[in-house]
Amino acid sequence: MDFRLAVMNDLPQIKNVYKEIIKSMNDNQIQIWDDVYPCSFFKEDIKNNKLYLLLNDDEIVAAFALCDTNSGERSVEWKYKGEKNLYLDRLGVNVNYSRKGIASLMLTKAKETAKKLGVKHLRLFVVDTNKPAIRLYSKSGFVRATGIYDEVIADDFILHEYGYEIKL
Repeated sequence: MDFRLAVMNDLPQIKNVYKEIIKSMNDNQIQIWDDVYPCSFFKEDIKNNKLYLLLNDDEIVAAFALCDTNSGERSVEWKYKGEKNLYLDRLGVNVNYSRKGIASLMLTKAKETAKKLGVKHLRLFVVDTNKPAIRLYSKSGFVRATGIYDEVIADDFILHEYGYEIKL
């Protein structure tokens, strides 16, 4: 498998992969992504060299973004302060590769990549109802920060997100 930064030519396939991920999440009652998020962010992620892909031949197996900031970053109490960190966002695994350890592999790739970029800590946010992701991050050594980020999507729809971090 090949691990690399995404390029604009990858965008149509990335969006198709994520549309299938969203459908699978909805089928499993994890209704946190839609046709706006995360797909509307991929073009900027690619332009800013923040979106990473794992490919099997030319098929996208998984992707994630490494971002400098997160809208919830001040809503929780991080253990590690004052050192350079990045936020892992939009981690997704192609539904054809589910339950094969790809998400764990991608977390390893994210840690390695962040470390090469001079980062001391990797952080992320996960919605409280996304139990599979919470188990994955905990199992992979991420520690939950104190507090909750309430992301207001609409007047009647708020996502409650936990912050997690790991020292690299």
